[in-house]
Amino acid sequence: MSFARLGPRTTSSQLSQLTIRGTSTQTNVNKVSLNKYLRTMITATSTTATEAPRPPVPPFTLDDAIRKVRMAENAWNTRDPHKVKMAYTDDSQWRNRSTFVKGRDEIADLLTDKWEREQEYRLIKEIWSHSDNRIAVRFCYEYHDDEGQWYRAYGNENWEFDANGLMAKRHASINDVAIEESERKFHWPWDAPRPDDHPGLTELGL
Repeated sequence: MSFARLGPRTTSSQLSQLTIRGTSTQTNVNKVSLNKYLRTMITATSTTATEAPRPPVPPFTLDDAIRKVRMAENAWNTRDPHKVKMAYTDDSQWRNRSTFVKGRDEIADLLTDKWEREQEYRLIKEIWSHSDNRIAVRFCYEYHDDEGQWYRAYGNENWEFDANGLMAKRHASINDVAIEESERKFHWPWDAPRPDDHPGLTELGL
């Protein structure tokens, strides 16, 4: 196999059978370039091979999109950054409010900081619209700060997914409104997902 015929679908066995043709000077130059290319390809093929699909995967039906939204809600209500980050691609790009992050490690760091500040966090998400590989969501969550002040955050998200059903892009705009504790609407146990019979945003008038 020649260097020029390598591509994203090149298998490990094909890589091992690679030969280089040309003069000795050209071969030395090609070997340097080839070694760099092979390291990149091996990393890429290894990542692809071990990244399991996360159903439902695109193209989404309405039922698929609704399920995807509820799965995200349940995951975020665990407040486990390392569990949540696995729903995103390894190079996922986020805008969360005015913060920009990329990749699972930065996502986990952002979420760790978030849930240290936002105590007794409870979240409800609701689908707004969808296409083959994109979902628009609106959401609200309630929390209190270190001083016991309660807030309800209102937000909108735009999601884009890869072929494996992992989220590759997330754009989130969020506004916080201070509320009295008596105004709270989310009362399920804070260490559990929202019960299936609990009203959603529309039913709560939010």
